[in-house]
Amino acid sequence: MALSYLRSSSSSSANLKLLSSAVSIRRPISTDTTPITVETSVPFTAHQCEAPSRSVETSSSELLNFFRNMALMRRMEIAADSLYKAKLIRGFCHLYDGQEAVASGMEAAITKKDCIITAYRDHCIFMGRGGTLLEVFAELMGRRAGCSKGKGGSMHCYKKDSNFYGGHGIVGAQVPLGCGLAFAQKYSKDETVTFALYGDGAANQGQLFEALNISALWDLPAILVCENNHYGMGTAEWRASKSPAYYKRGDYAPGLKVDGMDVLAVKQACKFAKEHALKNGPIILEMDTYRYHGHSMSDPGSTYRTRDEISGVRQERDPIERVRKLILSHDLATEKELKDIEKEMRKEVDDAIAQAKESPMPEPSELFTNVYAKGLGVESFGADRKEVRATLP
Repeated sequence: MALSYLRSSSSSSANLKLLSSAVSIRRPISTDTTPITVETSVPFTAHQCEAPSRSVETSSSELLNFFRNMALMRRMEIAADSLYKAKLIRGFCHLYDGQEAVASGMEAAITKKDCIITAYRDHCIFMGRGGTLLEVFAELMGRRAGCSKGKGGSMHCYKKDSNFYGGHGIVGAQVPLGCGLAFAQKYSKDETVTFALYGDGAANQGQLFEALNISALWDLPAILVCENNHYGMGTAEWRASKSPAYYKRGDYAPGLKVDGMDVLAVKQACKFAKEHALKNGPIILEMDTYRYHGHSMSDPGSTYRTRDEISGVRQERDPIERVRKLILSHDLATEKELKDIEKEMRKEVDDAIAQAKESPMPEPSELFTNVYAKGLGVESFGADRKEVRATLP
């Protein structure tokens, strides 16, 4: 009887140990908003302004959101690469993997009332503005459920309700448009700013300097963000620019060089830039970042740089790995929990792709829509100019 009791007791004790270990393994991921102070990886370098502090305030909740969002962006871009190779995506396609900290850090410092306009490497910026995976993949595949109804493709993602104005294919042309948005913001006195993003390859465009000049003259709340990934198409920055210190290019406009692979440094810089622009006018942010893929899908990305260079950046500066280390060092989640988040992101991407494939192609008549303002369409005549063939909506 006593032996039976001992067996039962030891069995209960073992079960309790197992239960308590399962509870500790499945502990909830921290959602604490208690401030955590982290120092940026490298100091900011300033031109004609005081550099912001390297000490950035964050929280466990924010760090885990950064990890989740950047992991989702990374998986989305890798999936887009596979879809392109399977010929489900056609035309131009420019991937953002490696540069996720810029999109994520910028969003953490601003609101959806602030405007963003960018070039053709736009999928992750769109996601940061609140876009969905379905809208991205459907647009990439030219389907009706896409954010531009399948008519824009990779280079033309838009989300007007979150003040994201694209997605532009003409090199540098988005910068004057961004300064126009900033003019509207100043005119309306709504205390918001515009972030106009461009690459190091576009930094030599004349229209950029014209737009900056008038923005400085009129003290517009424009923030010009140079995403310097060091290669304009296949040309290294030092071969294309006599002065690759892009943050100094404004001369009379202040600038700041930022580690664009450090999401907290980007957040701090964008917060600083917004405050500056609202009081003093335009400022340039140079984000020192890196793209892992080639310039576009037609570029293998390894003919003008070595594979060792790419793997070296992955090992030493990867934005997702930096956040992973911060989370683990502050004991905000376990390695397994972070792996589970990545698996969850992979599933979300796979589900979105399946849904996007089910979305129909646009009707041929859609060719004629969204060309003119509603009610201001034109009549289309035949060759003899007598017979009306169609009236465009």
